[in-house]
Amino acid sequence: MFARNPNVARTHRERTEATRQALAEAARTLFVSRGYAETSTPDVCAAAGITRGALYHHFADKRDLFRHVLAREAAAVAADIEAATPPGQDPAEALLSGAQAYLQAMTVPGRTRLLLVDGPAVLGLREMLALDEAHAARTLREGLEAAGVAANGVAPMLSAAFDRAALEIEAGADAGSVREAMLWLLRRVLGQAGG
Repeated sequence: MFARNPNVARTHRERTEATRQALAEAARTLFVSRGYAETSTPDVCAAAGITRGALYHHFADKRDLFRHVLAREAAAVAADIEAATPPGQDPAEALLSGAQAYLQAMTVPGRTRLLLVDGPAVLGLREMLALDEAHAARTLREGLEAAGVAANGVAPMLSAAFDRAALEIEAGADAGSVREAMLWLLRRVLGQAGG
């Protein structure tokens, strides 16, 4: 019996990941510039330099590829929030830092459209809420709980307010004013007086 060469397996894994990444990056660019409906799988394949067969080897269909792109975006937002809230930070300060990190993360070009406009339209609200709960909404809920706020009723409403704030910034509202309004709201939820 022949022994498997670990370098061959690693190379195959690396090629697989490189293909998935190329497809996701090309798809993201097209989904942002054209929208989901106007992006075809042949367009994605051409932009990625990959065959349609390879796309369908990695993703069931365009919707599955879109879901993958959104999961990457949502994970990046959560990573930015977590980076801004180091362990041991006062829970209230962590919430305020996380709020600012969320709003900043959502200014990445195309991210608001993907996560807050096209995502719910394509995948449906239930699936988008589940994706959010696994990422940014999870960080908000955990932060509220750490700060002693009953998160069950408050977290979904605050999450919706944060999403609306991101949409306002995307539409051209003054980012500083929107950020200050969200911090004001969060301080009220935390029971902090002042501004």
